[in-house]
Amino acid sequence: MKNTHRVETAVGTSLSRYSELKQMLVGRRREIQAEVQGKMRGVRQEGTWGGKLNEVLDAVESAEADIQEDLEFALVQMKSETLNKINDALGRLEQGNYGNCFDCGEEIAEKRLRALPFAVRCKDCEQARENAEQRERQLAARRGSSSLFLDM
Repeated sequence: MKNTHRVETAVGTSLSRYSELKQMLVGRRREIQAEVQGKMRGVRQEGTWGGKLNEVLDAVESAEADIQEDLEFALVQMKSETLNKINDALGRLEQGNYGNCFDCGEEIAEKRLRALPFAVRCKDCEQARENAEQRERQLAARRGSSSLFLDM
């Protein structure tokens, strides 16, 4: 009887975690979608990212408007990429492998998932991956600088 209760508690806990994580992901997706849709609606209404379509601009204002448009476009792109990552995370949740590290298989800390809901690695594995990438970039930079001397 005790074992059955433990199994039911474990299943209840995993269902609770599942629904909590799903709620978090869906909420975050809804927020970002609203931001992107609002920005796109604003662009359609203004006719341009900066809204200065019919204004006469001097060179400085024009450059500033171009920079602002580029920044706004980049922000929308980043939010779209985040939406794709959240949708992928929801797919992993449905498959039952969301919240587990791709590398070590351990459960990703809830605190990390709240901060970065589409995280695919635990903090330790992500840090190890970033360190390895940094070492690789440093090696590539060294190889690149040594090849400069060989070209002379």
